[in-house]
Amino acid sequence: MAKFNKDSIGGTLTVVVLLSLICSLIVAGASVSLKPAQEEQKQLDKQKNILSVAGLLQPSTTTSEIKDIFGSSIEPKIVDLATGEYVDGITNFDAQAAAKDPEQSIQISPEDDKAGLRTRAKYAEVYLVKNAQGEVNQIVLPIYGTGLWSVMYGFVSVAPDGNTIKGITYYDEGETPGLGGEIENPRWQANFVGKKLRNEKGESAITVAKGASADKEHGIDALSGATLTSKGVDGTFKYWFSNNGFGPYLEKLKMGAN
Repeated sequence: MAKFNKDSIGGTLTVVVLLSLICSLIVAGASVSLKPAQEEQKQLDKQKNILSVAGLLQPSTTTSEIKDIFGSSIEPKIVDLATGEYVDGITNFDAQAAAKDPEQSIQISPEDDKAGLRTRAKYAEVYLVKNAQGEVNQIVLPIYGTGLWSVMYGFVSVAPDGNTIKGITYYDEGETPGLGGEIENPRWQANFVGKKLRNEKGESAITVAKGASADKEHGIDALSGATLTSKGVDGTFKYWFSNNGFGPYLEKLKMGAN
């Protein structure tokens, strides 16, 4: 039997192939073993952001407390966006995955697609926030839309009247740091508190633009130096709180039907 020569071309290729195979097996094994922990962290981050926009999170809140507060104060519900009605029997709902599935999504017409989504899931997961007496005192709604560089994901907390903003947060975006990235700045987000999502005609009315704060009910000034990011936020609100988004659901909240 010929002696294996690791310094030959064949020997070198064999070593490279074996090393690559071993490394790929290690990486694959680590990915599989870490997936449950990654999913748990993803769920925890989601709960943290929902509690934050609802005003139920303090800087000192621990991981175990986040889980306890979420479990006792938040009731997730699935909403059919076309009707505004709650839907039972759907578990582990993933709106991003559903938006890519033709069976679970709808195409958005270009004239309606203010948020630049192209498609969206037929359903959305909303979060009823309850006080110590079990009464719903706000509802957290998920929103997302395209900015200058990225898709911007956030939550909006709405009063039970289905119209008054109680808080917003953007938690995942890739906009320019110090400019568009300021959508994550709590000081700018505070400008939305108390604004009305829809006008008296039931139309989506939030406007994010230069000088828009002159409209005390619906206007928020755009971020300085971040025109396209601000335009993306404006489009996101215009879409999700129109009748193509959460409009039917908000109307039911307004009428006290949910």
